[in-house]
Amino acid sequence: MALPTLLNQRSPLAAPAAQREMLAGLPLARTFEEAVGAGDAPPLAATRIDVLQVNVGKRCNQACHHCHVDAGPDRREVMSDPLIDACLSVLGRSTIPTLDITGGAPEMHPRFRDLVTRARRLGRRVIDRCNLTITTLPNYSGLPRFLAAQRVEVVASLPSYAAAMTDRQRGDGVFEASLAALREFNGVGYGVDGTGLELTLVTNPVGAFLPAAQAALERDWKRELQRRYGIVFTRLFTITNMPISRYLEWLEHSGNLQGYLDKLVQAFNPATVPGLMCRNTLSVGWDGRLFDCDFNQMLDLPVTAGQPPSILDLVDDGTGLARLAARPVVTGPHCFGCTAGAGSSCGGITT
Repeated sequence: MALPTLLNQRSPLAAPAAQREMLAGLPLARTFEEAVGAGDAPPLAATRIDVLQVNVGKRCNQACHHCHVDAGPDRREVMSDPLIDACLSVLGRSTIPTLDITGGAPEMHPRFRDLVTRARRLGRRVIDRCNLTITTLPNYSGLPRFLAAQRVEVVASLPSYAAAMTDRQRGDGVFEASLAALREFNGVGYGVDGTGLELTLVTNPVGAFLPAAQAALERDWKRELQRRYGIVFTRLFTITNMPISRYLEWLEHSGNLQGYLDKLVQAFNPATVPGLMCRNTLSVGWDGRLFDCDFNQMLDLPVTAGQPPSILDLVDDGTGLARLAARPVVTGPHCFGCTAGAGSSCGGITT
């Protein structure tokens, strides 16, 4: 059974301002800005926009323990039709090569298929960030075939190839449902050599520690999923759990918050900075507001003042995207999650 979201528990941490205050109150060895600026390095800034990442809403058929979106079945926020059209308009008027669709479960948006189809018609690479179990619900059973027909890249969450670890983080029965979904994706060619249909799995630690080495984990996962279940996939991304929303609440309640942030600070790696997703991604919230990344979006840290604040502002603004492509990036303590160890982003490690 899905857990209630922070919002519907009326938790104080449902408010982004409360999350920011909790993180700001931690005594850390140095600020993120100090870490990035060590050795006279310039402040963090975007260099281009290669990815338009669109969060189409917080509705989801799951409510995972680690979810930084606080998504779930009891959330009702969805992107409006005018904002969906604005995203497509900006894509059509720009050279941004990639549309990255996320949520919640993005497939639950009533215009998900329209968004995918029109973006592909524009010649854009499209990524669907899928929780896998959505495809096992009756209304969404045809998703693997649709995504394959549109040549969409699927990036799918799976914490572990062990049932107990996955269910611990995502809920009872999620592992078996995920296996069923993966078999469907394999059945239409995803992850199969020679098809060109890319199936990326994403894992994040079940606990207050950093991910293991991505390349070694990928070898283990490919061997074990094939051996145990006959499942194949293209690649594995490792992502560090961000101290945001439900994972932040777990860290605080379990007494791990200070220790986990200290661990992230100590593991800061300057070599990860050039590959951070905020440098080549523009994030669009379900309400159309613009952010440097999906994590800043959940903490309600929009792009800096003076930048176009909404996707609607870019529809008729010929210079807005150019300004955003060189914008300063808004940072905070949570950013240490992206720069610890080998780095972490929506595209896996950054070094």
